[in-house]
Amino acid sequence: MKLKPLTITFLTFCVATFSGMKAASAASFSVIADGLYNAGGLSFSPDGNLYVTEAGIGGSGACVPPPSGQGGSLCYGRSGAVTKIENGKTERILTGLPSLALPDGSGGAGPRDIKFDATGKPYVLIGYGANPAFRDRNLGNTDLGKIIAPDFNTNSWTTIADLANYELANNPDGGDVDSNPLGLVIDGNKLVASDAGANDLLSVNIDGSNLQAITTFPQDILSNPVFPPEGTPSNEPAQVPSQGEAVRSQFATQPVPSSVAKGPDGAYYVSQFTGFPFPEGGAKIYRVGADGTSTVFADGFTQLTDLEFDPAGNLYALQYANQSAWKGNFDGSVIKIATDGTRTTLLSGNGLESPSALTIGADGAVYVTNRGDRPGLGQVLRIENTKSVPEPDSALGVLAIAAFGVGCLHKKRATKPSIHRAVALK
Repeated sequence: MKLKPLTITFLTFCVATFSGMKAASAASFSVIADGLYNAGGLSFSPDGNLYVTEAGIGGSGACVPPPSGQGGSLCYGRSGAVTKIENGKTERILTGLPSLALPDGSGGAGPRDIKFDATGKPYVLIGYGANPAFRDRNLGNTDLGKIIAPDFNTNSWTTIADLANYELANNPDGGDVDSNPLGLVIDGNKLVASDAGANDLLSVNIDGSNLQAITTFPQDILSNPVFPPEGTPSNEPAQVPSQGEAVRSQFATQPVPSSVAKGPDGAYYVSQFTGFPFPEGGAKIYRVGADGTSTVFADGFTQLTDLEFDPAGNLYALQYANQSAWKGNFDGSVIKIATDGTRTTLLSGNGLESPSALTIGADGAVYVTNRGDRPGLGQVLRIENTKSVPEPDSALGVLAIAAFGVGCLHKKRATKPSIHRAVALK
């Protein structure tokens, strides 16, 4: 399948954002790029240009089964790309990257994040979203599930690390074998990645040596979980109670770590998307210390896809949807957590739909990839006027860096959905 040319759109909106009890101040945003295919992470290079990954739309190549037998095969192509946004123009500056997707191009797995080191050298994280055992056997030698270092001048790249193979060989969390790397951060001479399928945080030197798991994240045990009605489209049909079946009072769900950012304190902060049934208010932000111990830094979110610190130490969190994805409402939110724990909603809905990633510009604006699950309809938004009103008496405050220790129950019933499949529920 051939991707349509990108378009650049300068549409400015002014919307009132809401944070529960009362409206926050107006936040305006403009669409600075449009026509993206399964848009993912975005990052500014040292030269000030903005780059965004596109997971692509798969292709007509060989296929692999999705995790948990979730219906439909994911087929391979080279439709992944990295796009540069400069001076009001967009250009696919790296093309031919590996991509997996359903036949209609949805559910895309491919380039998911991009980061630049201090010298301007780029690194791109390639997602996968299936059992790594099928990758080489079904697809041949591809870079799905790996970190690569591209050369934009020659439209080529070198492989740095194979994260999917690490999951296959080690399976650190001891659960189902599944890999879908989604978030990347550069920390000195190390690349640190969150693997949403493997439920772990990985580290590797920039030369590809010493690939290892820093920590794994525990399952959550939901009390009185809310499931979609029988017959509702779901990526976990076997988990939906059938008519007349008693609804379980407790249910084990996967953490699905979706992104990682390095905090001012030197710790890693990891966002949680959560697994099926995507409990509202059930997503957390973990803090991972130098010894690999993870604690809950903040909770009360829903389906987080990305985190980013600004120079002042404020943390921005991105919600893919404010309601459980199976409800079909994909209005998302950008939420700011100040250094004192005060939480404000900068933008919620009003055009922000199934966003996948964010970054902070030198201009202080927040840049977001919007409609990240819709091939050909993805956007990059520039959000301005980000000083919004704090949420009054929010019960969703930052937790006191307390230890987190939830047992892992019902292992056979709790699958590890990859985000690119988990969000494709329309």
